[in-house]
Amino acid sequence: MGKATGFLEFERRHEQYEAPLARVKHHKEFVLALADEEAKVQGARCMDCGIPFCNNGCPVNNIIPDFNDLVYHQDWQRAIDVLHSTNNFPEFTGRICPAPCEAACTLGINADPVGIKSIEHAIIDKAWSQGWVVPQPPKKKTGKKVAVVGSGPAGLAVAQQLARAGHEVTVFEKNDRIGGLLRYGIPDFKLEKWLIDRRMRQMEAEGVAFRTNVFVGQEPLAAHIGNTAKETITPEALKEQFDAVVIAGGAETPRDLPVPGRELAGVHYAMEFLPQQNKVNAGDKLADQLLAKGKHVVVIGGGDTGSDCVGTSNRHGAKSVTQFELLPQPPEEEHKPLVWPYWPIKLRTSSSHEEGCSRDWAVATKRLEGKNGKVEKLIAARVEWKDGKMQEVPGSEFEMKADLVLLAMGFTQPASPVLDAFRVEKDARGNVRASTEGERAYYTSVDKVFTAGDMRRGQSLVVWAIREGRQCARAVDAYLMGCSELPR
Repeated sequence: MGKATGFLEFERRHEQYEAPLARVKHHKEFVLALADEEAKVQGARCMDCGIPFCNNGCPVNNIIPDFNDLVYHQDWQRAIDVLHSTNNFPEFTGRICPAPCEAACTLGINADPVGIKSIEHAIIDKAWSQGWVVPQPPKKKTGKKVAVVGSGPAGLAVAQQLARAGHEVTVFEKNDRIGGLLRYGIPDFKLEKWLIDRRMRQMEAEGVAFRTNVFVGQEPLAAHIGNTAKETITPEALKEQFDAVVIAGGAETPRDLPVPGRELAGVHYAMEFLPQQNKVNAGDKLADQLLAKGKHVVVIGGGDTGSDCVGTSNRHGAKSVTQFELLPQPPEEEHKPLVWPYWPIKLRTSSSHEEGCSRDWAVATKRLEGKNGKVEKLIAARVEWKDGKMQEVPGSEFEMKADLVLLAMGFTQPASPVLDAFRVEKDARGNVRASTEGERAYYTSVDKVFTAGDMRRGQSLVVWAIREGRQCARAVDAYLMGCSELPR
């Protein structure tokens, strides 16, 4: 490495945030990327550790020590070449990835890990500002046509890789804008949507065609998943028009809360609440937007989606925000000798929590109550876990005000009407059954149809979606051409 003793000399420097009282007044990003010199110092902390566990901790296998070293030497253009060799969209992962690479960092065994995510963020922002990110159209066309269903990170990665291989790629999206859950699942304060639009322009210049407001499925089923598409195309029609089809939608079926009072007005899935604010930020006019202003908000679910609900509620001006988690409170620090280099279970406090939120663990919602069909309070009880089983703590029942209850308990599977329309075989969890290895990698049980991302693996990270999209593209290319030079 460029600075062999850097990990001994320099401390980790985190990206700076705009102050909470200021950032809750808007929906823009508030993270300040590292300056060039700051990134250089952080790159110097990367050890010559021999076995870079960070590479394997990263789902797309970013070549992390190499780009850290290049940043240390301020060779930014080669750094973005190395980063783009494994990751199509580092401006997304550099902002919203939880950074499993940092959990696997060797330096993290007994010190703060290298700030890999902040370095990645700095590299890609520098590359765009310098004009180094340019379209890469193919030198020749293959004459093959591929349809990609879903424009989230998996679908976009598939499309970009296949277009660069020379295939004619069309991406179909049921919503009115491209991006999938990047567009309508992640708040703008974590990922501003012009970043997606900028990549779209690059991909269009590379030959990718985008078609929005198109639902791929059977006509009678289209309305059942709540989409607003203006056109329906059947899987049979796609297979007739294209040489291969990739279904790469998200895991959009939310986990429900089957308790008395669930039907009351004011109880909503997180994905009924979050996309509306993104639409408003984009300039849409909504007649009946779900707003948290002046309300006592209860968020049920302690993951990232719940945190996004907290941040959005604070920006609406909620009177109070409380977040419940069914599982016990995790430890503040992980047991590194036990878990390294794997992703640890530990208490994580997001930027949204810092803006104002009451958090509680080992709480189960028993029922919701209200008047005139509108929720007014939540009745819960404390639980404890013994031998892997949950038990209510006797006498622990309590109630609290709740004008808006947001269910953010994860997602169970992809939208079944889409999978049913394609007649693909499913696994035990309701995802599309497809292997990731061998000659039929990412190939479904239906001829010409491939799958990648959440539709195959279930609810997961953006970085996993990009990895599967890239690997699926290679499998499709090999299927169409007999072999493939696309990277895995």
